[in-house]
Amino acid sequence: MRSRRNSGVRLDYFHSLLERTIFKNQNPVTGLYFSNTESNDAWVRDNVYAIMAVWALSMSYRKQADLDEDRAKAYNLEQDVVRSMRALLTSMIKQVAKVEKFKHTQSLEDSLHAKYSSVTGHTCVGDKEWGHLQVDATSLYLLMLSQMTASGLQIVFTLDEVDFIQNLVFYIENAYRIPDYGIWERGDKTNHGQPELNASSIGMAKAAMEAVNELDLFCARGGAASVIHIKSDKVAQCQAILHSMLPRESSSKEIDAGLLSVIGFPAFAVDDENILNYTRDTIVSKLQGQYGCKRFLRDGYKTVKEHEQVTIHEKDPARMYYEPAELKIFENIECEWPLFYVYLMLDGIFTGNKEKTSEYFDAIDELMVYLPDGSKVMPELYYVPEEKVELEYRSPSSQVRKAGGRIPHLWSQALYIIAMLLKENHVTTGELDPLNRRQVTEAKPDLVIQVAVLAEDTVVQEVLKSHDIFVQTVAEASPIFIYPARVLIHIFKHLGENKKMKLSGNVCGETGVLSTSMLYTLHGKILAFVPQFLDHHQFYLALDNDLLADLMKNDVAFLRNNWKELGRPTVTITVTHGMIENESIQKSILSNIRKFQTGYINGVQIHMDKIGNLISTSCIKRLTFLESEHASDASLAQALAKHCIHSSYDPVWQALVLGQSSSQNLKSNYPQPSLPAVVALDTPESGTSTPQSASSHDSSRRLHGIISRTRSIDIESGLPTQTTFGELKDSGLPGGLFPLSPLSPSSTGSSDRHFVLPEESTDSTGMIRKVASWMDTTELMDLYAGQEDEELVSQLRACTTLSEQADIVHYLFEKNGLDWNTHINKESEVTVRNLMTELYYKSAKHRTWSLVRHAAGILQKRVEHLAQSVTDLLVRQKQVSVGLPPEPRERIILAPLPPNELEELIYESCGEDRSGAVLTQELIIYLSLFIRTEPHLFTQMFRLRVGLIMQVMTSELARAMNCDADDAYEQLVTLSPCELKELLHHILSGREFGVTITSTKSSHGSTLMNRRPTIICAPKEEVSAGLTLKRQLTRSRRKSLTRQPTTIQDLVEQEVTEDRVGLWLRRRRVDGSLNRAPADFYAKVWKILEVCPGIQIARRFLSQSMTREMTSNEFKFALEVENALNTVPEPEYRQLMVETLMVIACVVENAWIPGFGQVIDVAQLVNAANNLFLGDQAAYDGDALQCCASTDPGFQRPHPLSCQGTAGICEHFYDSAPSGCYGTMVYMTKASLQILNVAQMFEGQDRVDCRPS
Repeated sequence: MRSRRNSGVRLDYFHSLLERTIFKNQNPVTGLYFSNTESNDAWVRDNVYAIMAVWALSMSYRKQADLDEDRAKAYNLEQDVVRSMRALLTSMIKQVAKVEKFKHTQSLEDSLHAKYSSVTGHTCVGDKEWGHLQVDATSLYLLMLSQMTASGLQIVFTLDEVDFIQNLVFYIENAYRIPDYGIWERGDKTNHGQPELNASSIGMAKAAMEAVNELDLFCARGGAASVIHIKSDKVAQCQAILHSMLPRESSSKEIDAGLLSVIGFPAFAVDDENILNYTRDTIVSKLQGQYGCKRFLRDGYKTVKEHEQVTIHEKDPARMYYEPAELKIFENIECEWPLFYVYLMLDGIFTGNKEKTSEYFDAIDELMVYLPDGSKVMPELYYVPEEKVELEYRSPSSQVRKAGGRIPHLWSQALYIIAMLLKENHVTTGELDPLNRRQVTEAKPDLVIQVAVLAEDTVVQEVLKSHDIFVQTVAEASPIFIYPARVLIHIFKHLGENKKMKLSGNVCGETGVLSTSMLYTLHGKILAFVPQFLDHHQFYLALDNDLLADLMKNDVAFLRNNWKELGRPTVTITVTHGMIENESIQKSILSNIRKFQTGYINGVQIHMDKIGNLISTSCIKRLTFLESEHASDASLAQALAKHCIHSSYDPVWQALVLGQSSSQNLKSNYPQPSLPAVVALDTPESGTSTPQSASSHDSSRRLHGIISRTRSIDIESGLPTQTTFGELKDSGLPGGLFPLSPLSPSSTGSSDRHFVLPEESTDSTGMIRKVASWMDTTELMDLYAGQEDEELVSQLRACTTLSEQADIVHYLFEKNGLDWNTHINKESEVTVRNLMTELYYKSAKHRTWSLVRHAAGILQKRVEHLAQSVTDLLVRQKQVSVGLPPEPRERIILAPLPPNELEELIYESCGEDRSGAVLTQELIIYLSLFIRTEPHLFTQMFRLRVGLIMQVMTSELARAMNCDADDAYEQLVTLSPCELKELLHHILSGREFGVTITSTKSSHGSTLMNRRPTIICAPKEEVSAGLTLKRQLTRSRRKSLTRQPTTIQDLVEQEVTEDRVGLWLRRRRVDGSLNRAPADFYAKVWKILEVCPGIQIARRFLSQSMTREMTSNEFKFALEVENALNTVPEPEYRQLMVETLMVIACVVENAWIPGFGQVIDVAQLVNAANNLFLGDQAAYDGDALQCCASTDPGFQRPHPLSCQGTAGICEHFYDSAPSGCYGTMVYMTKASLQILNVAQMFEGQDRVDCRPS
């Protein structure tokens, strides 16, 4: 008999340990593991970890077998792994109806159960008797199924099971927006059963999807039908949300040790090393103790105080939840779990950190508990004994704890065995991670994005050729078939279908750029898909070429940051007739294509070529799920034939606007135009009329664009007529910048961040484009009063002016509704809805965006993926509100809503302002785009108030254009989608912007002139020069206002000085509208509450008891403070309250006083600071003497204030800088000293320096 190696002896020891601690809890019939002898319940999570330990030991025996007996043990352990994994699979398959239903409802009652009977494999509790929705547990199962399958174990046996696994992927793919009960099964830490969005669930789902992608569940024996597919866009969404949340676990848990399983073994879900290290360091610093790590702060589980609180509760002695104020008693006595030492030890092993591995191994060894049979086992936790609780309160981590909970703890024991097998080199990290997930943080090679530009037809091809751009047409791309993105959605609906199991397959109705950047093969054919934003069946946003060009660049940047597939991404772009303006490719589209040709765009490397030449280096996916039973699917074949792109234009657009159709079939299936072709955008202002308009029966009733009321702004009207642009350039004004109405003494000026640039056109009329305004229909209804509908329809047949067509169609809508038959066409029924739709498309053609938006509002068009965009904001912990404050007019969205409900809510909040409803949808889309690409813009913003954002955009536009708010709103509606997006970006980022008046021809070769404001970014050198000029001005503002300017230099100096007026008011208004708060603001408010009975903010009271429920960095606390501040309707007043709280926080942080003995009324402090300011203004002859200040003791301030200050605060106080001898913070500090009696705490000092440092 040959001797055993030492490794074999050690393996026998671990096998014996496994038998005594894990196998003893296994049911011999089902193979499921129960967690303790008191219950037969088998938790999915505990079972997977137990199976992992068996799997690790089986691989150790397989590799180091000395005897046949060892090989037999390896085989036996492997088969036990298969049996137990299949037992879990069988238990879940028995709930297949829930999986199908959950895909549609995502309801708590429709979720898979978190535990099953270990005896029968059936459910052991009711749907509502436990927190079953635990996405991390299901994801962990899929993750380890993938790893074990990749190691060579076949666990899935049939195609029905393959389809079920595919549907489990659909079950978890929306984890980034599904609140669940989390890794600890109870949701919110008060244990009230309130589900939350948990980072651990999102991370585990991301890892599972990445692991199972393109995996053949039949191992080497499989084929096309046994491969699992995922959508890369779902993984990218999970990653974005996970990164935005870490190191926070959920709204109620600012940190959780359970995240160790996400950032390390087994998930390895975080590929950003900085985020990974920061999360780990935060866990160690806040949760690590001498006996392990706390699960989370103020965790009452198994503490002696938890038992006391449950016992003394009279109303519900059997309760499992806590009262909010009880959480404070668990602080510093939370149980510590050795389990997390094992995770940290595993982290050291996988990262190759021997010192860290040894440190945690030694710590674990000291925490092991010996059973009577001599086995060393892991206890569940260590708790503070009752007699030592008070001592632990006074001196945290000073007392000796006792082992408690389940001994051994199945989860901890399994991980301990795995860690020891790794440490002793019986199994390697690569064997436990055959999919190489541990390498997720390693640097990736530079990505090259392939771009294939195709022309819609030969006409577009010739136009491109005139610009020296040589591309193929869509037809010439054969044998590659080009399809719109919506076809890919239709294809993937067949994925996972199984009629026997009543599984409908993929119900997701969206696809992203990651999916459309792959090529696909089906029955030997290659399919390519254009990005979804190029789909002309979408909302009117796809009709703005500038926006399309911008989205192209955004998608390229997104691909660079999120592409993880093998092969290069291939972006297929079709250039259509809609991108041709004035017989040339639209400028922004052309600019993008030229950048593609150069090989770089926005720092991203590009390779542009014919699509056929890109196949060899592309990422190509095989649509294997369609190559079997779905190969003859008639509906799929029809969809592919119908939507193959020969002309990627929306056929309705072709029929109604371009007046062309690609086939006779198109002419019969789509509506034909009913309105005359447009030859003018607006009715001539002179007395002359077009022949068509002359046909009106009564010239007095001829419409002069009531819907298109003129909002004229003469940029040059304020300047001396003899002054030329060249003279202004020589006068010292920064190049090209025109002042805003410099001769108007009533002008409040503009901030130093706004500029109005000279008109680009040589046309000297100075008039901007006419703007559609359907806000008030009274004038329109009065104009047509008494006129017969037939007469109006007759006028409509002859009318060739877009504004007149809009007026008449709108009047018919207001009078008769959308479904009234106009009889404009004798051959077929044409309703007002048809005319409005035609008007919608024609307005888009001529880029009259105000008409487009209002027509869209009347037709109640909804932006595609509006609900998804709102969800993108919500899952990043941003609440969304629509409409203007206060509530109930302002509607707050706290959870994802179905598209129809969301649309109804938006239209209700906007009332009769249909353009506002459409603008709201647009802004939500742009906010969603920005939060995905530039999340830093939303730092310290917890509620996005779209109504206030729209209001501040109007205000900023009014300042830049020197017009009133009504006119500014008209101009806001007039902006193109791309310009609206740019203006929003300027507001969010604080970048300088200007307005230029452009005169351009309408699109598609029309001779119509289109004059409109354009948002531009002011050049840095011009802004710098303007600021330098400001610093050189030494005169006081009052002096400059009283002396009339005599030279251009005086005029410029006066205007720049006036720019100072309103600067801080504007900044406070913008920040208040954006709900932006200073860094660590909410944590500072928490510290204030610790030392005072409460804080009164407007109508809301924040009680000190909140600090007993929530921790300082808890997201729930930040939301409570935010909700209180949002009761203040005036954004600038809100910001003054924020500044006041920051001043008080400085007092608290510097420990100047032990505490406040009274409630802090923030409004009272702001009003007191305002009074102190007005006193100084009266004493020093300040500007406020003109409105709110007076040297007369009996002076009474008028109401409302003559300076238009809100909430009773002088506008000059709003417009004061925070710092400086007379800054707002000085007055707030003085007010705090007086009202809160802070001065008494300085031991009789006569003077206290109130200047902020």
